[in-house]
Amino acid sequence: MITLTKEDGPADLDGVTHLSIGASWDPTAGSSGGLMGKFKRKQGTDLDLIAIAMQGPDPVRLAGLDSLDPMGNGSLVHSGDNQTGHGDGDDETVTVEFERVPAQITSIVFVAAAYKKNSAFQNARNISFKVYDATGGSSQQVADIWPSLLSNDNGCAVAKAIRVGTGWKLQVINETGKIKQGDEQALMRFATSK
Repeated sequence: MITLTKEDGPADLDGVTHLSIGASWDPTAGSSGGLMGKFKRKQGTDLDLIAIAMQGPDPVRLAGLDSLDPMGNGSLVHSGDNQTGHGDGDDETVTVEFERVPAQITSIVFVAAAYKKNSAFQNARNISFKVYDATGGSSQQVADIWPSLLSNDNGCAVAKAIRVGTGWKLQVINETGKIKQGDEQALMRFATSK
């Protein structure tokens, strides 16, 4: 079993054939009370978990938003868009099956963002990114990453899977930054800077 933290540096994923990253959050009323607060909690908060497949320095495929299987072979699969944060467990997940990832993909960056207009990390509570070893159909948690509550940013680079020869390593990043909402180019630039 592997246990991952940012301070540990990249961890070998030897023996890990499937890896899942899950994002979970709870909707909040923020500082709104009364009817407005109740409405905001009911409406929920739309955060997005996105995996960006890289070919060297270039982003070439994106799993998330409206793309659930960007490789078309099940190697990088997104669970679908949760637009509220309501529900138990992970609200969105991305699963990687390393053996199926095309050879030209050198890394995969996992990013969470308040990507759509009018969404914000400040409108969510208890944001958590969990990393699971999903080898053999099991789902064993190996990391739980919490972004800082002090940030006014709307993006978080969660982790990065890096191809090393015939194997993979996973590095916990947990760094926030600003992404222009609704701008895929800004999202890609943020991911490629990690």
